[in-house]
Amino acid sequence: MNLQSLDRAEPFTTKDGSTIRELHHTPAQSLAEAALEPGQATERHYHGRTEEIYFVTKGSGELEVDGETQRVRPGDAILIPPGAWHTLENDGRRAAHPLYLLAAVLARGHVLKLSHSTSICS
Repeated sequence: MNLQSLDRAEPFTTKDGSTIRELHHTPAQSLAEAALEPGQATERHYHGRTEEIYFVTKGSGELEVDGETQRVRPGDAILIPPGAWHTLENDGRRAAHPLYLLAAVLARGHVLKLSHSTSICS
């Protein structure tokens, strides 16, 4: 059994300024918590081959997926299909904390498309 805890996960800051704490990372999937401060948003991007699930644990915001915008809050789970452009903006008064469940997204050679650039995970 591989048990991980958020309070022991090493945080890192992404290029868009969100803070990530990764709980699990295998060749097949990853699970991470993000923190977005009020007014902060993730970089608009898509994952070409994999779906992603967001589960909001704290805070609230506006999630845009391929031009459709929905308000999200704690307890909401959102399935984002492969190839769908998406971004999450925290428009609330406290930090938003979505959990990201990614299937094979961080595998070696995976291409993550951002709105203005391309990153290849290695």
